[in-house]
Amino acid sequence: MKIITANLNGIRAATRKGFWEWFQNEDADMLCLQELKAQEHQIPEPAKPEGYHCFYHIAEKAGYSGVALYSRAKADAVHIGLASVDESVDWSDIDREGRFVQADFGNLSVISAYFPSGSSSDERQAFKMNFLTRFLPFICRLKEQGREIILCGDINIAHNNIDIKNWRGNRKHSGFLPEERAWMDDLLSNHGFVDAFRQLYPEKEQYSWWSNRGKARANNVGWRIDYHLCTPNTASSCTDIRVYTDTWFSDHAPVIATFDI
Repeated sequence: MKIITANLNGIRAATRKGFWEWFQNEDADMLCLQELKAQEHQIPEPAKPEGYHCFYHIAEKAGYSGVALYSRAKADAVHIGLASVDESVDWSDIDREGRFVQADFGNLSVISAYFPSGSSSDERQAFKMNFLTRFLPFICRLKEQGREIILCGDINIAHNNIDIKNWRGNRKHSGFLPEERAWMDDLLSNHGFVDAFRQLYPEKEQYSWWSNRGKARANNVGWRIDYHLCTPNTASSCTDIRVYTDTWFSDHAPVIATFDI
């Protein structure tokens, strides 16, 4: 089973850059997209590939956020927005921004998620941390129910020094703050989730996002913030994972994982 996750920074822009032609050639079973920046009626026709079931969580604000999940197999259940799958807390603020789709296939849940960024202001950083505080119990409960999970998406956190080029200079910047990294530590070390890429490549310097400023991409000054985060049994079935950088569709690169499921 091949699952691609990609932050497109605009599904219409990525379409113009040839994303869907590339995607058809990849022959993937599932696709998780983030940052659609489009209302559903604005989704271009090439972004509705034949043979796939498509599900969108669209932000209320035009031209902002939004996620999608595409699957060849028909899901047993699909949850659009966190409120549709978890009533224990109020998710209305997150769901207004279109950040979550979950598809269930038997005992497997595949999630396309776009975590908030806190880089624009202190208020958005507080919003991000509040989201992380609520999301951890939710994803842990899902795991405790015995479900296998593949959480795909732009998590907006570089976990360790190896995941960011200029780690010394970014220790006070959103995406690499100690409290954000501690959240990742907690998820992976204390709650049993596995970073599929790091499992296969514990010492590989590989990034998935590069700033549009300066010559970040040309100099490979990047961050690894796009993940497949899995429950242990599913993670152990991951046979290959790679970041595609031969063609640029966005400031993020697609991350392609293959599971022996």
